[in-house]
Amino acid sequence: MSESRLKNHLFHVRRLAVWLSEPLAVLILVFCATTAIAQPFYVPSGSMEPTLQIGDALIGSKFAYGYSRYSLPMGLGPRSETRLLGHIPARGDVAVFSLPRDPKVTYVKRVIGLPGDRIQMVDGRLVINGKTVLLTPAGTGQVENEDGSSTPVGRFTETLPGGVRHPIFKIRWDGMLDNTRTFIVPAGHLFMMGDNRDNSLDSRVPADEGGVGFVPVENLMARADATIGSYDFLNMHGPASWPGLVRLSRFLHGVT
Repeated sequence: MSESRLKNHLFHVRRLAVWLSEPLAVLILVFCATTAIAQPFYVPSGSMEPTLQIGDALIGSKFAYGYSRYSLPMGLGPRSETRLLGHIPARGDVAVFSLPRDPKVTYVKRVIGLPGDRIQMVDGRLVINGKTVLLTPAGTGQVENEDGSSTPVGRFTETLPGGVRHPIFKIRWDGMLDNTRTFIVPAGHLFMMGDNRDNSLDSRVPADEGGVGFVPVENLMARADATIGSYDFLNMHGPASWPGLVRLSRFLHGVT
């Protein structure tokens, strides 16, 4: 190859490298940001109503609980019982986690039980370490069903040990999950529940029965901090209805 052709070849290689460097840098930045800082998540079910609605888009803080293999895309990384810069969640946090029995599935629930806690449901009331949690009537609300319809339901404010207050929906007091055995949360695990108490598959159902069971701290992905948008796709009835399905009130709405 002549010197002129070699210089021309190198010139084009450098131009290609410069052209690729910008999108590559963006990809690296996005990968690092969604791994270490924050990540968006989508809410496909009503198990956390009224706190979260079907169609909500969440932003989750990845650094809140430290880092494990589930902080990485697709859970790539070595298994470990400890987390890098790890922190145990506060009771009452709304947390995103990888489902223990199927790590490819992502769930979002509220942290109810911490390691060593004794959790039980008695006549529909939550009991933590032998004490019935304060439950205060707060009117009624509307549960959005998976067919887009709504059902009126009782709304209550639950006050957890430590003072965290949050809303729940409760339809009945004698359902299948309203009277349970006492669950003792193992070390390194959490007990998670949905705020829509009669329509939530959570830690009240063991993993070997198709439920969530105890959630290893390793499986935590993020703390749900805010909704960054929401779209009521269940009531989509053609293009004319699309603009009205955007829930503007859910934009930049804090999750508590």
